[in-house]
Amino acid sequence: MRCGVAIDLGTSGYRAQKIDLDTEEIRRTVITLRNPLPGANVMDHMDFAIHYGQDLAHGLSINAVKNLFQALDVKSEELERLSICGNPIQLSIFQGISIEDLAYAGERKKKKYNIQEQDRSARIVHSSEIPGFDEYDCEVVVPPAIKHEVGADALALIIKSGMLDSDEISIATDYGTNAEMALKVKDIIYTGSAAAGPALEGQQIRHGNLASPYTISDFEFENGGLRNYILSEEMKSVPGDIIDPSTGEILKEGQIKAKGITGTGVIALIEKGIECGLIELPKIKTPDGLIHMQNRMDFSEKDLTEAGKAIGAIRAGHITLCSTAGIEMADIDTAYMAGAAGTYMDAAKAQKIGLIPYATGKIFQLGNTSLAVAREILLSEKRLWELQDIASQIIGTHIMFATAPEFRDVYVLELAYWEEGMPFKMFKKYLKKKGLPELGEPIQNPIIEKRVERDIPVLGEEGLHVLERVGTYMTMIVDCPECKKCIKVCPTGAISIDEENRVMISTDLCEGAHCQRCIRACPPEKFNWENLEVFKQKLQE
Repeated sequence: MRCGVAIDLGTSGYRAQKIDLDTEEIRRTVITLRNPLPGANVMDHMDFAIHYGQDLAHGLSINAVKNLFQALDVKSEELERLSICGNPIQLSIFQGISIEDLAYAGERKKKKYNIQEQDRSARIVHSSEIPGFDEYDCEVVVPPAIKHEVGADALALIIKSGMLDSDEISIATDYGTNAEMALKVKDIIYTGSAAAGPALEGQQIRHGNLASPYTISDFEFENGGLRNYILSEEMKSVPGDIIDPSTGEILKEGQIKAKGITGTGVIALIEKGIECGLIELPKIKTPDGLIHMQNRMDFSEKDLTEAGKAIGAIRAGHITLCSTAGIEMADIDTAYMAGAAGTYMDAAKAQKIGLIPYATGKIFQLGNTSLAVAREILLSEKRLWELQDIASQIIGTHIMFATAPEFRDVYVLELAYWEEGMPFKMFKKYLKKKGLPELGEPIQNPIIEKRVERDIPVLGEEGLHVLERVGTYMTMIVDCPECKKCIKVCPTGAISIDEENRVMISTDLCEGAHCQRCIRACPPEKFNWENLEVFKQKLQE
């Protein structure tokens, strides 16, 4: 079989498909539940690469892709073509391209350090041109960015939504860790990335999980209890148990067990909790401060805060784009939702809590647009150059939310609302006081069209395979006493030390820049991340 592989290099995890290049049929789909780089978001990944070496970050990404090949049952001799899609940071790290032009926003800083913008146009290169990938003999197909900071994933979102073909004011959002978003007003596309964090993809939530089989994806109140809806092995929603949310008592058993909750489940739980009075921000109004789910899982006030920060970041991004474009939130006619969260989320519930502009009357759910584009350019070189032409023609205005005063002002209000219990009337009052776009009034019964049933519509005849662990490690030899403090302080169990004093850090479990407890617990001359190397070990069967 002439074999090709399409990969979405996502911030929260990689998604890959093995494809028969002769028949163009998808044979197998593999997803990871985490990214191989330490950290939970793109800023963590960028920080890690800048501070500890882009070669180290590149090696982890390459090893993760090799592990995907093994899980896809792809042999090096049969691989003819590989295509990738994702944000500029993930694509650059995989290719071994410098990310310094993405890391520093200020032009004066770039000039001071002589940082040059990298060319991120569409390209096809041989695998031997990518460091660490020379054992393969295949083409690597890379889609274009719109601008150096507006990547191929944003282009995929814009194109697959169809917003370019409409005169309506529309907004498209990938509800993932980076929360890429694009607002179209007349012929101008306004883009931004809210770096919302992984809560909407089920991470940084105690029982959270990326959308995968046996995870809770939705809730409804039914017969006096909370009905859990769970994704099956085919990634279809199946009724689970009905639970008393205050006590955890099973009121009625369902058809399926659960191992975690997705970000979409979190959104549904918050909306239902607010609706019935279980949640009065920032508190959960149950005797133990927990909302109980099936299989003895629960949702805490800490989980609520994490989710609130993510929801707030996305709404702040929407408001900032509207402010830049000079429109009100109520002017947006159509909203497009992409990514796993955007697919499995109940759109009506999402709109009620502010993830979609309140007054928007038409909502379309698109699935994983990044993987869809990776598959298109794998099968058609012509499509790759079409995308380059489209990217070159888009009149784009990118807003760097990190430096935008509008985003700062709105996000402060969002934190006050979600974490401090600021009344919503006061929230809206302060928006008006600062001259920011108003939210508009909630619409009744918006038109919702789900274009796909799953975020990855076709899994292939060999089905979906989930890698619970990415299988990438960093390692170094330490000369330490037997205190094992680094192991004790690690909150995720990412660290182990063998009999030869070799430290092994499971990079997908490591929380990276926003943790680093191991570094603070140990003497720097003993435990220094700058001594870490990529451990070249293939995924175990």
